[in-house]
Amino acid sequence: MCGIVGIVDLRGRRPIDRATLHRMNESQHHRGPDESGMHVAPGVGLGHRRLSIIDLATGQQPLFNEDGSVVVVYNGEIYNYQELIPELTRLGHRFRTLSDTEVIVHAWEAWGEECVTRFRGMFAFALWDRNRSSLFLARDRLGVKPMHYALLPDGRLLFGSELKSLLAHGGLARDVDPCAVEEYFALGYVAEPRTIFRGARKLPPASTLLVRRGAPLPEPREYWNVQFTCDNPLGIEDACAELETRLRESVRLRMISEVPLGAFLSGGVDSSAVVATMAGLSADPVNTCSIAFADPAFDESAHALTVAQRYGTRHHVDRVESDDFDLIDTLAATYDEPYADSSAIPTYRVCQLARKHVTVALSGDGGDESFGGYRRYRMHLMEERMRSAFPQTFRRPVFGLLGRAYPKLDWAPRAVRAKTTFESLARDSVEAYFHSVSILRGPMRARLYSNAFKAQLQGYSALDVFRRHAARAQTDDALAQIQYLDLQTYLIGDINTKVDRASMAHSLEVREPLMDHPLVEWLATLPSNLKIRGQEGKFLLKKAMEPKLPQEILYRPKMGFAVPLARWFRGPLKERVRDAVLGASLADTGWFDPIYLRHLVQAHQSGTSDYSAPLWSLLMFEAFLRHSVGEAGRGSPLGIGDAGTGALRTVA
Repeated sequence: MCGIVGIVDLRGRRPIDRATLHRMNESQHHRGPDESGMHVAPGVGLGHRRLSIIDLATGQQPLFNEDGSVVVVYNGEIYNYQELIPELTRLGHRFRTLSDTEVIVHAWEAWGEECVTRFRGMFAFALWDRNRSSLFLARDRLGVKPMHYALLPDGRLLFGSELKSLLAHGGLARDVDPCAVEEYFALGYVAEPRTIFRGARKLPPASTLLVRRGAPLPEPREYWNVQFTCDNPLGIEDACAELETRLRESVRLRMISEVPLGAFLSGGVDSSAVVATMAGLSADPVNTCSIAFADPAFDESAHALTVAQRYGTRHHVDRVESDDFDLIDTLAATYDEPYADSSAIPTYRVCQLARKHVTVALSGDGGDESFGGYRRYRMHLMEERMRSAFPQTFRRPVFGLLGRAYPKLDWAPRAVRAKTTFESLARDSVEAYFHSVSILRGPMRARLYSNAFKAQLQGYSALDVFRRHAARAQTDDALAQIQYLDLQTYLIGDINTKVDRASMAHSLEVREPLMDHPLVEWLATLPSNLKIRGQEGKFLLKKAMEPKLPQEILYRPKMGFAVPLARWFRGPLKERVRDAVLGASLADTGWFDPIYLRHLVQAHQSGTSDYSAPLWSLLMFEAFLRHSVGEAGRGSPLGIGDAGTGALRTVA
């Protein structure tokens, strides 16, 4: 795993300042502490920080083809590279290394832009072809590895694994995009392709960008999209057998390493399934890492220990105290843009623990999305049945009125908290699902924003993100549609972002066998009743794992990877929340309604409402402003750029 950066002059061959390129490269030292490399030519500068995993002796980057006309910097792993080497050799290409990096160079020469369709793995790479005067950027299908880019007004294109590398250049304006702010407070992250800054973009997953010197900057090109057909006729026994075969292959490919390897083990179904599969493929005990929480309401360590003992793993556990909240500013620096998933705290800690023992760790991420594991999926299906019973002309006015009139009873038993359900029933399927996953729902965001900020938004809503993806889902299956939405949004913007930054902060490579794209494609062909049956989520995965995992692991209630925010904000973080949410950093922006900010703090700290998620979002946003914006991003009265599409300028 590595970090990559670059500067390419799209207007000519102006010299690249080596000191600037070096500064950009070193801003990502944590992503690759083992080695550093740079390539500078007229109008082109590429940088690489290496975390050595495969071909330790000869896998240095930047890496060139035989005549030096093609050069690549690359972050990730291509798991099928050993299969591609003989094929490329037969086409006349000569290999000087044993690394997967060199496969990219020769695959580009052999297949051009289509080379990415031949790769199986997680990757983000940048390739400069001198003969074609072109830069080729690419990102893996499920967005496991990141890629940011920005076109500066002077015609120089910057790119890098993390946003901080672009900021290190010094030429990127820190003007905050108001549409990105809206996405953040709705979703807890800034959705692809936006970044928090108006002038920078994320390359979307499953996309490439071919940039030619002297030509306008094109839009990214998509090369893959999962299709939920739900028409596979397999019965449950055959599906279990095929799932086991596919999971073994995916895990086996991800166990290729020349450095110590292990796995995260939370005690949940996904990570336990990965560990059980690893144990069946390894002659040596598997290294497993878990986090124990001092608060028993959040602690799954006993379940992790059960799995570890069953498979005789070398099990490592670190205890996280209930008040482990000293990472707020560290997380702001780690994520570069506002990021509101509080499970980033235990994720950061488990990566910190794992790196003491291994350099590569397998995780169970991606299982909930593909197997149907989230509780919200079952709630959505129930609501869909109710929506289908009433026409939209009835639902919107009647349930909309009930939703507005019914009080928000956070303190009450779940059975009588009907406000959210009424609000969802008034909406169509996509809007209802967006509503259910929003950190601050539409009415709350309307109260949060100042009138001046709303004017800057020009009517933009983060719901547009879901509408855009839903239009491409190509399925009318209720579960498949929201699985598709999560694969395009939450998995990429939240889960993969969280794990990439937290792991790379500790120079740890994390591999996700449940995101193997052939496995994801196959699961998308299965009918939804193999994923959710009755009130049981992950039905197929649990049935397939019954011979390998105890019933109390497979069928216990899902806990998640959470921290006690509500208690923190009424106790040890009480003053910090008040200072951050009601302090100068947020007030000086002019973006928020101070009366509503005060309401959020007072209502939560008095115990009348649970506003822990909105308050955490505001806390992390305030930390982002202090760390990444400061005075540099306050060029306009609101400190933000213009709303709208935020498209990058083209080059004349």
